[in-house]
This record gives sequence, C-alpha cells and structure tokens, in this order.
Amino acid sequence: MATSASNRIALGIEYDGSRFLGWQTQPSGGTVQDALEAALTGIADAPVNVTCAGRTDRGVHARGQVVHFDTVAERPDSAWVRGVNAMLPEAVAILWSRRVSPDFHARYAARSRTYRYVLLNRATRPALAARYAGWHHAPLDLDVMREAAARLLGEHDFSAFRAAECQAKSPTRTLHSIDIEGDGERIDFVLRANAWLQHMVRNIIGTLVYVGKGKHPPSWVKKVLESRERALAAPTFGAEGLYLDAVEYEPRWGIPVAAAARTALPVES
Repeated sequence: MATSASNRIALGIEYDGSRFLGWQTQPSGGTVQDALEAALTGIADAPVNVTCAGRTDRGVHARGQVVHFDTVAERPDSAWVRGVNAMLPEAVAILWSRRVSPDFHARYAARSRTYRYVLLNRATRPALAARYAGWHHAPLDLDVMREAAARLLGEHDFSAFRAAECQAKSPTRTLHSIDIEGDGERIDFVLRANAWLQHMVRNIIGTLVYVGKGKHPPSWVKKVLESRERALAAPTFGAEGLYLDAVEYEPRWGIPVAAAARTALPVES
C-alpha cells in the first residue's frame, strides 16, 4: 500500500521477450523488470520497485502488460513515458502512464488477462519470424481444434495444464474464451481468462495442436482436463509465439483498455 506522501503510477508497456531472461528480476539482471526499474529509478531519482499484472517467462512477449509503482517524485506523465523510454533498451517501451488510486494493484485488480499464441503452420521452419512465432510442420484442422477448445471453457481445475514448478495456491481458473483464427500459414490462438497458471497457455496450445493434426479426437481434451494429470497432456509449446495481449480492469481504475489485436510479425505470412 502506498504511503500518504507517495504517488501510485500505472504504466502500460510492451516488450520483445526474446531479448530478456523473463519478467521477474534476477540477481544477475537481464530481465524486463530489471531494465524497467533501472530506467524508472533514473527518472524518479530514487529506487523504484514495480509490480506487474502477470509475470512472463523467458522468450514470452507483451503488447499490453500493466505495472504499478509508488514514488514520492512529482513528474508529468510525459516523463514516465518519453523520459523512461529514452533510458530503456530498444526491446521494451512504455506506452502510457496514469496516476492511479493508492489502492490500485496491477495484479490483484485485474479482471482478466488475454494471451495470443501465434503459430506458423507450414512444412518448413521459419527463420525471420523464429523469435516471434511458434511452428508446426503438419497441417492442422482449425475446426476440430475449435471443437476441442470449447471443452476447456468455464471454471475448472487446470492441473493437467500446469507446470510442475507452478507456485499458484489453487489450480482453479476460469477460461472465458478461446478464439482460433487462420490466415494463410498463420494461426492465432486468442485466450482470455481471469488468471493463468504457469505454462497453462502453452500447454493448452500443445494439446490443441495434437488434436489439430489428428493424433487425438476433440473429446480427448476433456479427458485430459478431468484427469488433472500433467503427463497426459501434450508437451509444452515454445515460448516464442506467446504474447500477453491485454489486461482488463474495472472502469473505475481509469486504466486504458488494450483491445487484443493481431500481433505484427517481422515478416507476415
């Protein structure tokens, strides 16, 4: 909780996860949080610690991450955007800044988080988009993947899609929607939930791909879900195709709504 002398600031940021060792700070540095806190400290002239809406793993990108921090420094929004951007590495940028209520919390106030997984579905592996898209060589059937995805909607115990090292207290999450959009060689999976378990999105994608290539029928996905056994689901898909697209809050917080949008790749298919 902020002190009475502090200002609580919320920021929207985007970053290229392939250039960092994940979100969360490490003793050796090299993470998004390390870079952001160093730049903010330079503008605030005092140490700054940030809290994010959702931690991302190494290689995972973001176009709609939200963070908050407390500071006694009085700065205009332009300083927290253009000033901080001038001190950040090119692979991360502040999109907007807002002064918010002291009881706003980037993580706990979030109502939902939307992730997008970009997959190139073609016979040969990508080179130019290798850091920004997943890849599967065999043809995938979008309709059967959509049928399988529908079986995951709602509130469930997602233990079968949870990393062994996940530290979440409960495996129960509410999956609001999964949209699967095809455009030539590119397939976009857009998933919205109240919260996520570690590797949950990537494990779901791997499982849907198993269905899409004909290894299992759509009904298999529900069996995996109900088993609560991680070993029964497909292997975890690579991080390079995953993007934190948007975080949604109640209107009272005044946080800009970042609508999930088709993520641009260096080279479009």
